[in-house]
Amino acid sequence: CMLILINVESEGRNIYPEVQLKPYFPLARPSVENLNALCSNGGSRPRYPESCIPPSAYAYVRRAGTAVNRVETWFSQCCQREVARGDQQILCCVKQAWETALSQFCTEEFSAMTIAHECCKKKGKDRWSCFDKQAPNPSYQPHTGYTAPSVPSDMIFTWDPSTC
Repeated sequence: CMLILINVESEGRNIYPEVQLKPYFPLARPSVENLNALCSNGGSRPRYPESCIPPSAYAYVRRAGTAVNRVETWFSQCCQREVARGDQQILCCVKQAWETALSQFCTEEFSAMTIAHECCKKKGKDRWSCFDKQAPNPSYQPHTGYTAPSVPSDMIFTWDPSTC
């Protein structure tokens, strides 16, 4: 599993749990600049199978990991030219997949009994810019030596080309 371990401290003391798990989240906004890497490196970027995340006390990590799994699966649909053809259509498709996955993530964040992700509190372009600025891998580079496990999406994505 590709989770970053982060020590969480408050006023010099560790907060329970002592270590917070953080997935590579959020993913960057798809663009002309990162489209090639986004499509060609999909199998070398992290996925988060359920077995990777502890069953309790990590609800945010589970929601973020699920969002990554969704969008990576949907990116694959767009990039394999099963749905879209040509770079402009593929870019439109992956942007729509990205926005749909993050919108669903925010819906899940607001339905949880915790404080929602800061980007979810924003609307429209401000929300997308917020997520994009926080992306730990904006150029969609592969993680050397990592092969993503097959993690099916829990939702179906249908690209709407009329939005392009």
